[in-house]
Amino acid sequence: MYLQMMNCKRVEKSVLNLYMGVVKNCSECRVSGADVTVTKPIDVGSLRVGGYMILDGEPCQILDIKHSKPGKHGSAKARIVAIGVFDGAKRQFVKPVDLNTEVPIIDKRTGQVFAVNPSGIQIMDLETYEYLDAPYPQDEELKAKLVPGVEIEYWKIMGRMKIVRTKKE
Repeated sequence: MYLQMMNCKRVEKSVLNLYMGVVKNCSECRVSGADVTVTKPIDVGSLRVGGYMILDGEPCQILDIKHSKPGKHGSAKARIVAIGVFDGAKRQFVKPVDLNTEVPIIDKRTGQVFAVNPSGIQIMDLETYEYLDAPYPQDEELKAKLVPGVEIEYWKIMGRMKIVRTKKE
């Protein structure tokens, strides 16, 4: 039995190392810490409304983009208005179109509500069957639908979780 446990731990470790190796060997992806910040660089000019980017260390959804023409003494600039995914704060950003900015890698997953606690919600991931703790969503309508047994979609962004919606059965 002890030998089986050791083999299982080796397999888990090798799978984790394989995943981290794939991310670390990716020429575009950036990983810092223990898979806390997974982002990739992208040109500001290729960002689109509805997409996501990192502003002030927060993942944000882009609401509006305005491009200016290049002038006599400078390059074209983009003025971006975005709203934070987790905090809902509105942020503005002006940067030349040809420079890079960071875009978060969003891991969209499905889970099932296991328990509703006063401090948060326990979720069982339907792919890995691991239990996770998630904070309550800000949307009151969504919060009312979260009862044990309901399937949900949740996102993992930069080491944090957000419950996005319930799945229809």
